[in-house]
Amino acid sequence: MNVTTIGIDLAKNVFQIHGVDADEQPVLRKRLSRNKLLPFFANLPPALIGIEACSSSNHWARELQRLGHQVRQISPQYVKPYVKSNKNDYNDAEAICEAVSRPGMRFVPTKSLTQQDIQALHRVRERLVRDRTALVNQTRGLLREYGVFIPVGIRALRRQIPEVLGNTHNQLTPLAREVVADQYQRLREIDRHVIDYDRRIDSVFRNNELCQRLTEVEGVGPLTATALVAAVGDANEFGNGRHLAAWLGLVPRQHSSGARTRLLGISKRGNTYLRTLLIHGARSVVRRCGSNSDARGHWIQGIKTRRGFNRACVAVANKNARILWALMAKAEPYRQAA
Repeated sequence: MNVTTIGIDLAKNVFQIHGVDADEQPVLRKRLSRNKLLPFFANLPPALIGIEACSSSNHWARELQRLGHQVRQISPQYVKPYVKSNKNDYNDAEAICEAVSRPGMRFVPTKSLTQQDIQALHRVRERLVRDRTALVNQTRGLLREYGVFIPVGIRALRRQIPEVLGNTHNQLTPLAREVVADQYQRLREIDRHVIDYDRRIDSVFRNNELCQRLTEVEGVGPLTATALVAAVGDANEFGNGRHLAAWLGLVPRQHSSGARTRLLGISKRGNTYLRTLLIHGARSVVRRCGSNSDARGHWIQGIKTRRGFNRACVAVANKNARILWALMAKAEPYRQAA
């Protein structure tokens, strides 16, 4: 069987396969269960395999690469235009096979086990922080119904909840006090879990020379550095720093036609978590830029004066993404602006 390009529609238990030869003529159409997938590909000659990026795609990509195949992961949004007629497993596999053979297609880098370990830490921590924010907002809303008003922010809630529970003159009933006390206890438990994951991420940071080098850039801390290394891996997958910034959604969207070029707000594509970390770090840099007299400080201050604080934060995040790409791709130390 002379198969050169294969598209696999991944699923939980059943996988649809579509393969073509060098003339792009269909020569392979097969449906396999999960436990038969790897034995089947072990008996095939090396081929170019395309799969959609999903929750299990990194695992299958690594396993297929061990068998000698060249594996490319594609974002689902780039596969959709190649789907013919109705959506089903067979048409999806055919579309993936067609998309992976296009010369201008963009691919998702396959993550190593180390990258996935770091990413798992960040994802669990992100979920804990999200749950903590929801818990705080819910508690503040419940207390308002009893005439107890707490300012916005986790610190204010941590500080005032013990005072609220100890105040016998407010309108809280005994049952409401039990509910609020339970919410406060849950908040403390989540805080402990977040601190535990911060410690684990810090341990990864201290043992990774590349992460330590990335934190030399202003606005980049251990969280951002480890998250970037986990998400990007090999920076040479991107042609230049602007490609990385675009992948993170830090470049303007376009709605242009003919000779008219119209730029909108940032695209917000790609890794939302990493983009958020970069913008938060840039926000701290913009706040402190007034005390910096170097070229970078003057540049930030100029954008802040002309375009406002928020746009200056995004501009700094974009520039930091480009600098970080250079540090990762070229293995050079960070050189501050003169």
